[in-house]
Amino acid sequence: MPERRTVALVTLGCARNEVDSEELAGRLEADGWQLVEDAADADVAVVNTCGFVEAAKKDSVDALLEANDLKDHGRTQAVVAVGCMAERYGKELAQALPEADGVLGFDDYADISDRLQTILSGGVHAAHTPRDRRKLLPISPAERQESAAAVALPGHGPADLPDGLAPASGPRAPLRRRLDGSPVASVKLASGCDRRCSFCAIPSFRGSFISRRPSDVLNETRWLAEQGVKEVMLVSENNTSYGKDLGDIRLLESLLPELAEVDGIERVRVSYLQPAEMRPGLIDVLTSTPKVVPYFDLSFQHSAPNVLRAMRRFGDTDRFLELLDTIRNKAPEAGVRSNFIVGFPGETEGDLAELERFLTGARLDAIGVFGYSDEEGTEAATYDTKLDEDVVAERLAHISRLAEELVSQRAEERLGETVRVLVESVDGEDGVYGRAAHQAPETDGQVLLTSGEGLAVGRMVEAKVVGTEGVDLVAEPLPGSSVCSEEAAR
Repeated sequence: MPERRTVALVTLGCARNEVDSEELAGRLEADGWQLVEDAADADVAVVNTCGFVEAAKKDSVDALLEANDLKDHGRTQAVVAVGCMAERYGKELAQALPEADGVLGFDDYADISDRLQTILSGGVHAAHTPRDRRKLLPISPAERQESAAAVALPGHGPADLPDGLAPASGPRAPLRRRLDGSPVASVKLASGCDRRCSFCAIPSFRGSFISRRPSDVLNETRWLAEQGVKEVMLVSENNTSYGKDLGDIRLLESLLPELAEVDGIERVRVSYLQPAEMRPGLIDVLTSTPKVVPYFDLSFQHSAPNVLRAMRRFGDTDRFLELLDTIRNKAPEAGVRSNFIVGFPGETEGDLAELERFLTGARLDAIGVFGYSDEEGTEAATYDTKLDEDVVAERLAHISRLAEELVSQRAEERLGETVRVLVESVDGEDGVYGRAAHQAPETDGQVLLTSGEGLAVGRMVEAKVVGTEGVDLVAEPLPGSSVCSEEAAR
């Protein structure tokens, strides 16, 4: 019997890429590939790249080069690039990085097994020619669903598959294979974006906004619950637009309660919300639905009106603070995070002071700060009001220090709160760690539990916050509060 082909998936970037990697894993396993964790143990190392900002691109190139080194002293015979950077640059990346034996775009995902077999056998699959994916679907959102079947949409695999392709758990199984045993999993709610922020290139290689059908999202969530998942996080480039191409811009408000009722799911989290698209009904559902956490990942980016207009965005400090007041009046314990760009072309000292005013008043739980850099193909890259690099670096350092101080202060405000913690790691030496409702995976800090007695990964535990370490919390489990995953599922 011939030895099975082995493949390892190395994922960089955001949670959306993690979903895409698990779809690729599902396709490969269904066609007989053996999935391994370590690239050194794989015939083919597939690197799912990120193409968002320069630092992410560098990390992706480094990962490809590191995987290539394995060919000299390991089992690895081929290294293949997929993901956003591969989609965005295609042939250009292949020429600049000959160490990659293949550069595959989104259109190759449906035939990923054949593509890898060709490359593994010494053949060549030509790197794709990048194109503006916004042009693949109709301009009108209402007309997109009919055309969607002809367009590659990573993470949108159907939730009911033919015999022989669906994983063993049954007809509800999606085209997906979990790559870890985490009690948390992301679910793709939509793909693409119709916004035209002047600094962002994502719509050009991810395409126009298109929603997944609610039934597919529900079925995938049910399947994940069967795999032991306790928390699902809904991801896309813009979740507040969900349903607009399905004829109902308020579809998320009706979908969330249904997801919360899935047996075994203890927590539903929504990420990537646009402040300009927030509506009262959505805030109500996010702050009042059992098991839907009051968590607001709001993409503010800045708060000075002049900068926001140059970014092709909307709002200002006072309107943003009013939005946060509305949220906290309904759910005082709500978690809020956001990212900000400093040093944007034309940003004045006054604009920076306005951003400081917002940050100081916003009481955000987590803050990401980035210094502006040109992204090719974006409108902002053509602006003639660029700031000197040293000015951008100085402002980045200043706002980063402020952000670190502010999130620490916000964490201290939670002293004495009772939080519900999902246990994610139990280590005899390092302790027991998890996340509270206001903390998303990997981005918003974590909770160290002072006692791990009787706790296991996947359990929910009520705990009182007794200390802080920067953005992280230290919490003491309350007597009798631990609920094991099997009990929670019932």
